[in-house]
Amino acid sequence: MTFAIQVEHLQKRYGEHFAVKGISFNVEQGALFAFLGANGAGKSTTIEILCTLLQKTSGKVSINGYTLDEKANNAEIRKSIGVVFQQSLLDERLTVRENIIHRGKTYGLSKEQLAENYQFVSSYLHLEDIEQRKYGTLSGGQKRRADIARALIHRPQILFLDEPTTGLDPQTRQFVWQTIKQLQAETNMTVFLTTHYMEEAACAHQVIVLKQGRIVAEGTPDFLKTTYAYDQMALVFHDRGLGIKWLEDNALSFTEKQGIFSVRVDSTLHALTLLKKIESHLASFEVIKGTMDDVFIHIMAQGDVTDGSDD
Repeated sequence: MTFAIQVEHLQKRYGEHFAVKGISFNVEQGALFAFLGANGAGKSTTIEILCTLLQKTSGKVSINGYTLDEKANNAEIRKSIGVVFQQSLLDERLTVRENIIHRGKTYGLSKEQLAENYQFVSSYLHLEDIEQRKYGTLSGGQKRRADIARALIHRPQILFLDEPTTGLDPQTRQFVWQTIKQLQAETNMTVFLTTHYMEEAACAHQVIVLKQGRIVAEGTPDFLKTTYAYDQMALVFHDRGLGIKWLEDNALSFTEKQGIFSVRVDSTLHALTLLKKIESHLASFEVIKGTMDDVFIHIMAQGDVTDGSDD
């Protein structure tokens, strides 16, 4: 197994405050990796360290085989990564094409390579309709397409995306996300994602949840849903009183809202067994699978982690 990113006991301290508290993780080459956490959890700090924008306090970081914080290595790391920040870095007075070409030149690409790379990003992100427009005149979704193109113009091995779809309408979010997944699948590019949208994290190969600078959960989306979420049935009875009696007789805890009873179940098969028993009482039902939203809410609701740094 080849790792694009290796992090060992990473810490970042500001005075007496530890923003990142000794975290360790690996990101497999070609994977879609999701990094989750509430505001202030340490996500952006970690990304800024990995992207050579912020110096770590301690720990070891390797990006594409280069050890972070060695001067020559940091330059090589920057050549091998692309970053889409929450705030754009493009010049509003230049056209989309001018912005992206200018960015490509900073990597020392030849004229031929730059033209080839521009065609690559333009094709993936459908820039034809906006490439001659000044960046400052674009909508939020159009700007995001240009931002991603800027990050990809040098064909990086790793793409960092810091909440790339925040504030976008659902249709634009869907387009951006489909493009990212297509790029990742077709080019074997490693994608390191932070997001507030849990359905995006559900598509990742690996997920890490950060809280107060520490890793509090990690695994595949399926593993996390199995561990921290649960399925439930939404039931509507022909006769509310008989329905409540049946639930109580079978020792099933439930909540009720506007005539809909929610019952926690261990699995879909458990739900099926219960539904067969209660079928004659039901007007309608729905089995609702546990989601990454449930995972995140459950983890965030757990007690605070111990403050301080790892030894």
